[in-house]
Amino acid sequence: MIYPNFSKHLSDILGVPIGSLDFCSSFYEVKAIKKNEVILREGEISDCTFFVEKGLLRMYSIDKLGKEHVIQFAPEGWIISDTTSQLLNEKSRFFIDAVEDSTVIIMREGFFEDLSKIYPEVAEKNQRLMFNHIKNLQNRVNALISTTAEERYLDFLKKYPSIMLRVPQWMVASYLGITPESLSRVRKELAKKKFEI
Repeated sequence: MIYPNFSKHLSDILGVPIGSLDFCSSFYEVKAIKKNEVILREGEISDCTFFVEKGLLRMYSIDKLGKEHVIQFAPEGWIISDTTSQLLNEKSRFFIDAVEDSTVIIMREGFFEDLSKIYPEVAEKNQRLMFNHIKNLQNRVNALISTTAEERYLDFLKKYPSIMLRVPQWMVASYLGITPESLSRVRKELAKKKFEI
């Protein structure tokens, strides 16, 4: 079976020749994930990276009061994993679950190393992806402590243009670090500004 988003990722992002994509199938598995199904739990050691072929995943933590804090959404074409758990062999502090019924490509530990043995350029390109991931996390932390709720919401819409219609408002508010009521106020204020313009 052909998985166009994953094929595009391997060829466009990692430089794996299109004609070799079938050969790479021995390095991963494909799984259908039902809505609300958890694929990583807090306390587990992660040995997988998940590529979303179809659907939507999210990574989140739960605090001592039982409140969820959304760290990342992963729609089609995105990768999601607890990199710290993988690289340092530590118990995860996060959950990853499906917001929608999803088709996920599961890349086990060693996937990129095995691929790099056949296509050496993959190692450098994957490292660049990792650095980009770190940069995005740093930018996210900085935004949470230094920008307004409105600025964070507008940035969210740029980063995840299709998510707003696919997730409950409380999940978006959780990602932004604000209450659902605050998000409603932000959206009303933005609607007024657009109306006045």
